[in-house]
Parts: sequence; structure tokens; C-alpha cells
Amino acid sequence: MTNLTTQFAFKNNTGSSTAYAYVTGQAINNGYAYAFLQADGKTVYYPASPSSTLQPLAVDCAIPLGAPGSTTTVTIPQLAGGRIWFVVGSKLTFLLNPGPGIVEPAVTNTSDANYSLNWGFYNTDQLFVNITYVDFVSIPIALQLLNTSGVTQTVQGLPANGLDQICSQLTAQGASENPGWANLVIKDANGNNLRALSPNSGRVMDSTLFNGYFQPYVDQAWSKYTSTDLNIDTQGQWGIVAGRVASNGLLTFPNVGTFAQPSAADIFSCSTGPFGNYPAATSVEMGAIGARRMYNPFPSLPSPSSFPPILTPYYCKR
Repeated sequence: MTNLTTQFAFKNNTGSSTAYAYVTGQAINNGYAYAFLQADGKTVYYPASPSSTLQPLAVDCAIPLGAPGSTTTVTIPQLAGGRIWFVVGSKLTFLLNPGPGIVEPAVTNTSDANYSLNWGFYNTDQLFVNITYVDFVSIPIALQLLNTSGVTQTVQGLPANGLDQICSQLTAQGASENPGWANLVIKDANGNNLRALSPNSGRVMDSTLFNGYFQPYVDQAWSKYTSTDLNIDTQGQWGIVAGRVASNGLLTFPNVGTFAQPSAADIFSCSTGPFGNYPAATSVEMGAIGARRMYNPFPSLPSPSSFPPILTPYYCKR
């Protein structure tokens, strides 16, 4: 039987005494209502629907993490779509819209009150947890789980200087190959590295980033698979399926569907253009094709910045 609550121990290794955690999600055992933990780390707060937009929370939900090296234990109920947020140097601002709807911190909205703060999060869904480095990288977060059998599992996360290493490599890549990479580095008012965005998040802030970046590679792929089968292992009931670029310029999998040439935005987002709006009758199989690697990769075609083959976006969120 699944426990109704789980204890998390947060150890403050930030070097700052001004560090906080927030716990948010939808309460599985309370009609999936939006829920926060309050500052005591155990009392659940269910925000009411406000009469107007962008209203503050009615209670303090910033859980103090104490002095550097100290550990704070919190008790979390079963949550769907749960997140545990961490921030250093200040508190985060969460707002409410009618519904209620939760306005969370954003890394692509420069007018957000949280934009200049040093924060990050990881996702929790009951005890399925991931340290989220899909949209951006900021605070190093590690995770250790001790289960009821006494077995410990550890996810190390980034090293203490991991963000600086990533930003340094992005800057170097931008200087040598495409300036878009350096533009993914976000700095604070003092010029320190604050976070590194994924290309997809970077394009939310500047839609011109990486325009045409993949086009020579896509053109080579389309040329190759005009006369050669592209075999995709769906890793599902359909097995390995073969497609070719037809005379209409579409990568075609007979009796399944077609893919038009993807743009850089489509490749980074993994959900737009040819990677979305699949035919209803074959949508599941099309999704499996779009998300899998090729069965016979084409090593003779160099991919920009050593990205994986064309139907495997590096920052894919699937």
C-alpha cells in the first residue's frame, strides 16, 4: 500500500542562510485541488479562487532551509504534477488567478518577479521523481532516496561548478559555431551566471535564435532518403517501419503518415510542425516514429554540434 505522505529531508549546501523550498502540486486525495505546503513544511494550503488575476497567496509557503549544512525535514502528501522548488537569496513569488490557477515562476518572462532570482526545481509525482534539466539549468540539485527495504538510490545532479562549466562551453560553442549558443547564458545584475536555457526556452525569448540552423542537415537527410529507406524501430507493436521521401517532398511511411521537413523550432520543441497534429487514426504510431532513433543511422551525414540524428531532437521533452 502506498503511504499517504512521504518525508523529504532538504540539506542546505548552497552556502547561504537565505535559502527556501516550496512544494506545489495537485492533491491526489483531495480532488486534485491545487496545493502548497506552508512554511512549517507539513501543513497543506489549498488556495481559494480569487476574484481577480495575479493575486498573492494568502499564507507564507516559503520553507526556510536554515543555515548552510543544516537539514530541514518536510512531510509531503501524494501529489500529481508535484514540484519542489529551491531559491537562494530571496523568496519566490507565486500568484493566483481565478479558478484557482497558479502563476508559477518563469525563466522566459523578463517581467516576472522571479526572473532575476537564483532558483530551480525538480518534479515529483508520488515517488516518481526527476531532477529537471529540460528547460534550463541553475541550482545544483541532488537526490537520495532511502526506501522501506533500506536500499538507497542516489542521483548526483550537477557538481557545484556545473552551471559555470555549461555556460563556459555554451559561450565557446557560440564563438566557434553559432552565436545562438552563447545567448542561452543568462547572467545576474553582477555578471554572474544565473542559468543556462535550453534552445527551446531561448527561442521563447528570441524567436530568431537558430533560424535555419538545421536546414543543411535536413536537406542532406531528405536527399539521402529519397532513394534509401529510413528504418525506424518504434519499440512498440509496429516493430521496424520504413519510410522514404516521396515526390511531394514529404517523408512518407506508407499507411501511417508523413513528415514535412522540420524547422529548427520544430526540432528543439519536439511538438510543433511535423512533430504534432498527427492523423487521429495513426497518431500513436506516428508519435512512436517521431520519438525514436533511426534503425540504420547515417554516419556519413554530420549533424550540427554533434546533435543526434534528425528525428531525435536533443532537447526533446517526450
